[in-house]
Parts: sequence; C-alpha cells; structure tokens
Amino acid sequence: MNIHEIYPLLVLGGIIGLFSVIFIVAYATMKNKKEAIGFDRHMKDSEIIVRLIRYAKPYIPQFIIVGVIMLISIAYDIISPLLIGRIEEILSGGFEMSELFAYIIVYASILIISLAATYVQSLMLQKIGQQILSSLREDTFTHIESLSHGQLNSMPVGKLVTRVANDTGAISMMFTNLLVNLIKNCFIIVGVFVAMLCLNYMLTLMVLCFVPFIILFTVIFRKFSRKAYRRVKDGTTDINTFLSENLSGMKITQVFNREDRKAAEFEEKNQRLGKAKHKQIFVFGIFRPMVYMLYISSVMALFYLSGSGYINDTEFLGQTIDGAVLVSFYMFISRFFNPIQNLAEQFNRMQSAFASAEKIFTVLDTKPAIVDEPDTIELDHIEGNIEFKNVWFAYNEGEWVLRDVSFKVNAKETVAFVGSTGSGKTTILSLICRNYDIQKGEILIDGINIKKIKISSLRRHFGQMLQDVFLFSGTIRSNIVLRDESITDEEVMQVCDYVNATHFISKLTKGLDEEVRERGNNFSAGQRQLLSFARTIVHKPAVMILDEATANIDTETEVLIQDSLEKMMNIGTMLIVAHRLSTIQHADKIIVLSRGEIVEQGNHDQLLKLRGRYYDLYMLQFKKEQLNKG
Repeated sequence: MNIHEIYPLLVLGGIIGLFSVIFIVAYATMKNKKEAIGFDRHMKDSEIIVRLIRYAKPYIPQFIIVGVIMLISIAYDIISPLLIGRIEEILSGGFEMSELFAYIIVYASILIISLAATYVQSLMLQKIGQQILSSLREDTFTHIESLSHGQLNSMPVGKLVTRVANDTGAISMMFTNLLVNLIKNCFIIVGVFVAMLCLNYMLTLMVLCFVPFIILFTVIFRKFSRKAYRRVKDGTTDINTFLSENLSGMKITQVFNREDRKAAEFEEKNQRLGKAKHKQIFVFGIFRPMVYMLYISSVMALFYLSGSGYINDTEFLGQTIDGAVLVSFYMFISRFFNPIQNLAEQFNRMQSAFASAEKIFTVLDTKPAIVDEPDTIELDHIEGNIEFKNVWFAYNEGEWVLRDVSFKVNAKETVAFVGSTGSGKTTILSLICRNYDIQKGEILIDGINIKKIKISSLRRHFGQMLQDVFLFSGTIRSNIVLRDESITDEEVMQVCDYVNATHFISKLTKGLDEEVRERGNNFSAGQRQLLSFARTIVHKPAVMILDEATANIDTETEVLIQDSLEKMMNIGTMLIVAHRLSTIQHADKIIVLSRGEIVEQGNHDQLLKLRGRYYDLYMLQFKKEQLNKG
C-alpha cells in the first residue's frame, strides 16, 4: 500500500485529533477554574468504593455465583462472530445443509443459554441490591436518630428524606445493575480483544489505535459528568426541602394569600433543577456521539483496508483479509465498541451513584454532638431528685440563655417555671433530658451528673408532654404504646381513663383503633394533648415534663387537662412550664426566671407576699381574665 492510499486514514486521524485537542483544552480550562464554577470534590472515588464494599461483603458468595453466571452469558458475544464468519465461509463455497444446520443449532443454543444466564443473574442481583439498600437505609436512619436536637434543627427535613429515600435508591441501582454490567462489559472487551487477536492480529492492532482516544474521552467526560450530577443532586435536594417545608405550612400560605409567591419560588427551584439536568444531558450528549464516531471510524478503516486489499489482491501487513475474516471482524468491532459505549453510559450513572453515596456518607460522617462518655452507667431506677449547679448554657457561642442557674427539685415534688418569653424555661427542660449539653456547671439526677448516665437510660425515665403534640400516622393505640407490644389494651384504657381521654375516645366509632391521620390533624389540640398525657403515663416515667401543656386549649378541655395534671402530680417528680399561672398554683415550688437568671423561688402564696416579679405577672393575668369575663 503506497503513501497515496493512506491519505483517507490520515484525514480520519486528523479529525479525531482535532476533537481530542478541543476536549483537552476544555478539560484544562475546567481544572484551572474549578473553584469559580463550584466544582468541589469532597471524597475520592476510591474512598467511596471502599465504604460501599463494606455493605457488599455479606453477599460475596452470591456475587461469585453471579460472576460465574455472567461468564456464561458473555460467551455469546465472543463466540457468535466466529460462528457467523464460519457460516459466511460455508455459504461462499460448496457446503452441506447438515453442516450449516449444525452451526445454526450451535449458534441458537449459545444464544438461549446466554439469555437464561442473564435472566438468573438479574433475579439474583435484584435480591442482593434490595438487601443492601435496606441495610444502607437502616444505617442512615439510625444515625439520624442519634443526632442531637441542635443538629437536627440545622438540617432541613427534605434533605434528610432525600438522603434516606432517593440517594440510597441510586446506590441500590449500582449494585443491581451498574457494577455487574460494568464488570461484564470489561470481560466482553477483553474476550473480544483476545478473539480478534487470534483471528487477525494486524487488524486488531488497527482497532487498538482508537483505544487511546476512547480512554482520553472517558477521563475528560468523568470530570464534567461528576460536576453535572452533583448539581442535579443538589437541585433535587433543594426541591424536596422546599416541598417538605411548604406542604407542611400550606395552611399559613393560604391564610396570608401567598400562593402566587410560593408558586414562583417553586418555579425558580424547578427551573434551576431543569437547567442542571440539561447540562447533564449536554455533557453525555457530546461524549456518547464521540465514542460512536470512533466506532464508525474503525469500521470505515476496516472496510477501506479490506476493500483495498481485495481490489489490489494484496495483504495487509502480511495477513490476508478474506470475506469470513471481514464479517467476523465487523461483528467483533461492534462487540468491542458497544460495551465501551455502555461503559460510558454506566459510568455516567456510576457518577450519579457516587454523588449519592457521597451525600449519604456525609450524613453518616456527621458525628453526634451528644454522645455517651466511656464510663457512663445504666440506671434501672431513679428517685427523681434534680439539681442544677451553676449552669451556663448558650445555643450560639457567647449568647447566654442561662446564666449561673442553680436550683434543686426533690423527688415527688411539682416544680413550675415561669417567666417571659426567652427567659430560659423550655431550655431548662431540654437540658435535663440532655437534648443539649451545657457549657458550664453541672446537672445532677439523684446526685449523679447526667453526663455519667447513658443517654438512653436517662431519657427512659423521663416523660415529656409538649405544647406542640406530635402524633404519628396510625391509630390511637399505636400512638399511645409507640409500638411497645408489651403494653396491653387494658393498660392503655386505664391510663386513658386516668387522664380523662376516654371522654372523647368512647365517642369514636373504632375506639382505640380510630385512625390518626398525619400529625393528628383529625383531632383537636386538646384531644391531642390528652393522648400525649396517656402516652407519657403508660410508659411509667419517674419524672414528667410539661411544656405549655394548656396553651391554646378550649375552656372545656382545659378543665379535663387541669384535672389530669392534678392526678399526675401524685405519680412522680413533675416539672411544668406554663404561661397560665392559674394552672400551677398548687405546685410545691415556683421558679421565676428573667433573662436566663432565677429572680424568685417559692410557692404561690410566698411569691405573692413578696410582691415581686411573680406578683406582677399574676396580677396582670388576673386583670386580663376579669376583662375577658366582663
């Protein structure tokens, strides 16, 4: 073959080289400006893979079986071109029908075995993937449960929902489809390469000339796709967060007639996600055609060299190219480049899985702010003695909510905390349960520093009844027992009767089996509060905490709740925060707070005699009640 005959090949090479230069320049520009475009890589792929393998370890035997089945399934891709080439050779000369039928039967048999192996492989992978998905979701949810109140307040609910639901699904897809197919395509590429090498090593070398460009395009594509997928994930999280918040607050939106404004905000976030997905499609829309161009180029080179050799009756680098070799090589090139194109698509999805894994591991790597110390103890029983010793606390550094607070609560006492909004009442209740850790001082339970008690053991002895009662979807029974199967219906009815909840439960068609819709919105605020009382008492706490339990309650229900409170005061230690001072007149001790400091202590009569802060608050409320009655 003279110099003029290779001009077409040189032109083809020049075109491929031009595209390569363009991509290299784009890649270099992106690397130099990665901070400006927001490209931040938090974890290496190797680190993500190592951590994901830990979830796959229990299923290694199943993966080995899948690997064996996979090798059977790829036999068709490697053997079929050789059989087709042989059939073409038979048809070109004299042949026996029996010989042709024999090759056709072998071809069909290999195809059927390959399809059956692929089916079994898919079933096994789906089962393994769902088990891994379940483990990953449980780990993520359990870890979220271990985070402190402060950490949970700083994380949007929609973001956490995305991590547990959407992102774990992408990882499951990696195990059920991407990873195994990635390996399968690699085996096909190697197998086809060996078969081509044995068939005609010089044509194989020609095909290999295109491989460096495939590797180059893949490396460049990897950088762009990772960034594009990260933006898509961020956009999805943003929308989920927006929906979670605004669907919960839809009533407020309607009350203030802000539907159009919220719709505009959603449209903005939706368009931002749409642009991110368009960029993702654009990146992949460039890469895959480039790989396809390399495939077409290799086929053109094959036809050109084969045709030139056939017309001129010459050999290509010492090897003859006949019709059988041409047919087999044409099929082999397709088998060689199709897996590479699939690798590109799978790699694209792999980047999605890695981006999801990175976000999940970011949550899992968030260390809980409040953890058990090494020498913590388990408390099977507590008396209910509580003491604050020179406690200082701030949610934000330097902004003290409590300042050198000291007081003592004896077992079985009822102690109330009063004061204006922001004085630190609710904060004290949160600190006792160790929802937050104090900066200075000590909090003692029965003379033991709460940091020396296991968190689960500490909280097990407390029952909290808050102003904003949260009920889960389910039934009245499930919301009271909280899935504790050891609690009988008889015990549930006893506590419901004790807290006056049977007053409305008995009127319901299904009683304890009455459906509770999301957040208990099919019950009134008073009914939800009574259920909260029942839920607390049925778990037999040693210390009960009530935070604004009578706020926003109608008069009839308030009478029931007040009667319930008087009964519960006899159960154990009770700590109450209340704005309505009439509800705490029978408390053993009332602690008055102002700007994070204790200004007065004593019972109702003692504080009235002092004519101090409590007296002023009481008289102000008394006058308001008189005006309302008037």
